[in-house]
Amino acid sequence: MIYVGLDDTDIVDSPGTNQLARQIVGLISDRFHTQLIARHQLLQDPRVPYTSKNGCASLLLESRLAEPPDDRSIGQLTSVLRQTIRQWSPAGSDPGMCVATTIPAEVVQWGRRCQRELVTQQEARALAAAHGICLEGLGGTQGGVIGALAAVGLVATGEDGRVLYLGSSAEDFYDVGGWQSVESLRARGIAEIRCLESEAVVDTGRVHVGKRLRPNYRRGKAVLYVSLEPSEQGPIWQAVKLL
Repeated sequence: MIYVGLDDTDIVDSPGTNQLARQIVGLISDRFHTQLIARHQLLQDPRVPYTSKNGCASLLLESRLAEPPDDRSIGQLTSVLRQTIRQWSPAGSDPGMCVATTIPAEVVQWGRRCQRELVTQQEARALAAAHGICLEGLGGTQGGVIGALAAVGLVATGEDGRVLYLGSSAEDFYDVGGWQSVESLRARGIAEIRCLESEAVVDTGRVHVGKRLRPNYRRGKAVLYVSLEPSEQGPIWQAVKLL
């Protein structure tokens, strides 16, 4: 598995980091299969500079080649990512990129820290260097290195983030909205649909997913949480947008 983290690649009114992640999927599809794109929520605090809600993005990649990825293939991937991020990121953004093949516990802890406290670039860079992890700032203040390192740590838990894309689905979740049957959601790769209040599994019926399908990454799979909401036709299952 190859872990990629992205952060601070946009400014107000420019296409966001989540859209960049989708762009990357197509650019590397000849050599790498993207299992997942997830969006992770970091600390929202007036002292933290961010564009909108301080989210970062992670990608989980697998090599399409028979042999496992080596230093050369990782280097080629990193080069493509570096060039793409630089071209994508407008003036005024502070992009950061992280690429790793193993995620030590200290990097997971870093991701959790970034969700609850102020941290520094210097800490992020020192931690990445200590574990031989590629972490680069690619413009501006390079502040995105903080969230990029956090993203790989958080996705490695299998217990964090909102799923934006599943490589097992024929459709981008960005294009899926409105009423969906439980069967169609499962066909798109949603492993479980669970009632938020009771944790009971919803096996049948229809769910209103809202404007876009946004399951969460839990237990290493895509889980859609729902609640029963009143309507003129009686209670309906409504997808719940969790961070």
